[in-house]
Amino acid sequence: MRAGLVELWVCDPKGGMELAFGEPLFTRFATTTGEIADLLDDAVAVMQRRTARLRGRTRLHTPTAGDPLIVVVVDEIASLTAYVTDRDVKKRIGAALPLLLSQGRAPGVVVLAAVQDPRKEVLPFRDLFPVRVALRMTETEQADLVLGSGARDRGARADEIPLSLPGVGYVLAEGQPEPVRVRAAHIDDTEISRTVWAYRPSTATGGGWTPDLDAYADDVPTGADDPTGWGEVA
Repeated sequence: MRAGLVELWVCDPKGGMELAFGEPLFTRFATTTGEIADLLDDAVAVMQRRTARLRGRTRLHTPTAGDPLIVVVVDEIASLTAYVTDRDVKKRIGAALPLLLSQGRAPGVVVLAAVQDPRKEVLPFRDLFPVRVALRMTETEQADLVLGSGARDRGARADEIPLSLPGVGYVLAEGQPEPVRVRAAHIDDTEISRTVWAYRPSTATGGGWTPDLDAYADDVPTGADDPTGWGEVA
């Protein structure tokens, strides 16, 4: 992030209360459903422009300072997929997220999301997440909802993780048949502050900044008038 190779576009539907401590790291920070819908629409636009630019040149985006990997972080994703009352906003969010999940990885626009209720009616496109992490659960069937049918029988007993072991969970990566038990370190507020201070990008502004989407795309091929076959970087 400090080198400009990665940008965080962060959505916190709880008004920013959960993630605001990291705001200096964020290039975009949206805290209302309307702002979140705009952010996701912009992410889709960047993805589509990159896809058009990279078509026929490469199958995988390589991050650079001028064309970074964009990580869209969504906290409490259920509040966007199941509990939004504005139909237009809900429709926009419901269209943008599956597009990003199904098409965004190759052009370098990826999604990281958190959910407490993994039921299909709450997160209908949960199968589009290629890497899944199940932390401590309260019900036996929840591990299967997150990691896939039969995950608990294969060892992912997330409902048996004790309160005394925070950060323990099970990970299932794409193409991996068995869930892997892991434990994450505890990051307290002091460490968050240190990380933000050490790695904040100079260009991140948080708040209501909106990017110039043209900056993420080369011009379309110009043909014989351009000996390289491509226009200048916008």
